[in-house]
Amino acid sequence: MAKTIEGLYYSESHEWVKIEGEYGYVGITDYAQQAMGNIVYVDMPEEGDEFGAGEEFGAVESVKAASDLISPVSGVVEEINEALEDQPELINKDAYETWIMKVKLNDPSEIESLMDAAAYAGFCEKEQH
Repeated sequence: MAKTIEGLYYSESHEWVKIEGEYGYVGITDYAQQAMGNIVYVDMPEEGDEFGAGEEFGAVESVKAASDLISPVSGVVEEINEALEDQPELINKDAYETWIMKVKLNDPSEIESLMDAAAYAGFCEKEQH
């Protein structure tokens, strides 16, 4: 069963967002990191870049695959997780503690179109069958 965290919002492309005030922290889900295997590189955006919900903002590469990162929310990149430049495997250690980018949200109501933990767990169950 896919590990989820209550209070996060999930997209069908397996990214999560944690909302803190006017900011959102974005990462990939535990389900995604398990499917990818050992992550060896994270291609991150630049601070100041702006993305719409559903737009590609980077990629993660593992020993067996590369996968585009799709932003679950629209906003401007305030910060990237620089630790991932030298330690991309942090995502494998704890996908929900390891955010990739912090964005200033353009439209906080966008989270209403994302899944909660229970809905995302159900979505993952269906994907496995």
